[in-house]
Amino acid sequence: MKQRIVILGGGESGVGAAILAKDKGFDVFLSDSGTLNPVHASTLRAEEIPFEEGGHTEQLILNASEVIKSPGIPPTAPLIVKLAQQGTPIISEIEFAGRYTDSKMVCITGSNGKTTTTELTCHILRAGGIDASVAGNVGRSLALQVAREPHDVYVVELSSFQLENMYDFRANIAMILNITPDHMDRYDYEMQNYIDAKFRIIRNMTAEDAFIFWQDDPVITRQLESVTSEAQFLPFAEHQEENTAAYIDAENDLIIGAENHPLKMPRADLALNGLHNLYNSMAAGLSAKLIGVRNEDIAHALADFEGVPHRLEPVAEINGVRWINDSKATNVNSCWYALESMPQSKSTVLILGGKDKGNDYSEILPLVESKVKAIVAMGLHNEKIMEFFEGKVPRLVSTDSLADAIKACQELSSEGDTVLLSPCCASFDLFSSYVDRGNKFKQAVNSLK
Repeated sequence: MKQRIVILGGGESGVGAAILAKDKGFDVFLSDSGTLNPVHASTLRAEEIPFEEGGHTEQLILNASEVIKSPGIPPTAPLIVKLAQQGTPIISEIEFAGRYTDSKMVCITGSNGKTTTTELTCHILRAGGIDASVAGNVGRSLALQVAREPHDVYVVELSSFQLENMYDFRANIAMILNITPDHMDRYDYEMQNYIDAKFRIIRNMTAEDAFIFWQDDPVITRQLESVTSEAQFLPFAEHQEENTAAYIDAENDLIIGAENHPLKMPRADLALNGLHNLYNSMAAGLSAKLIGVRNEDIAHALADFEGVPHRLEPVAEINGVRWINDSKATNVNSCWYALESMPQSKSTVLILGGKDKGNDYSEILPLVESKVKAIVAMGLHNEKIMEFFEGKVPRLVSTDSLADAIKACQELSSEGDTVLLSPCCASFDLFSSYVDRGNKFKQAVNSLK
């Protein structure tokens, strides 16, 4: 009798897992509590994979040999609890895909910077002639690529949610860029639970593997005191410290791979600006050196990378005012990095707001006080933002729509200023996603021309 694989969730990862499971000869069934994307539903029908949407039929799920769970489904969901109680293995799509490929895995996690570093790493590898592809939270499903579009190297962006259900998967190169509070509602408001999920990325690593991390992150360094791993440790930092593998030297040159024919290039040549992007470039460059990309190819790729949408994305300059889309900044720490890259003068109009995830805005207060001339709150519930920043910026305005926010920014900005959408919050009060928020912001700004 065929083993039965049930996939819970019919998004990109779920459909990819279903196709791989079908190709490997399993009895496959997919179940989604919501409505499937029409493209995903059409794909499942074309592949002749049975599925349901709009609810879960327990008798078709509880008989599974193994369940592949969407990262978005929490472990506390009643159906997941039932499966766990009866001993049914529950894994992630990444865990499942890893069983069927020997390709090299470069895996990236962190509270901020994951997508930029993932895309940048893949860009460098391709510039060096490596057959690389992105997967995980960006790009196409890893399982689908393993099944139908194999590559030599996968650069995999991993959220803490995805890491929760990974057990035997092995990263050849693992990166933790940073760890700051996020998704606390998922982790019982216990920071250590979130940290433990992030550090699952180094499970099963051997002496042949490498772990790249930010040396100055206090959360990472504290956790490393209680972590054992055979992997080679390669820390990066702004300035050289003990064992630092990437840093900026006294001449303001970027040094990558200090012990092995190091790459040296002027920091000014990097395509991406800001301290956070310096760290992203270091991590990506280190991984490329480990895979064997030549220094000149790494330098060229670091200099011509165009960035990712919705992350400090220039939109337009209108009447001398720069408009920047940083909709992907869905937590306070991400907004901190955006503000860090703004001009030192008090010339930024900052748009904040959305669905608050328990934010503590004190982290960005020093940068707000030194760089921000006005804050425009954009959301259905702006009370927390208004209360926290009252008296801390020259102008503070509350709006409940994108159109009103744009109008307020026009009135508050003048030639030489920057309007920065870096909301600190999820988008789900006014928009369907941060992508939707960013796209509508860009459309509204471009309509001003």
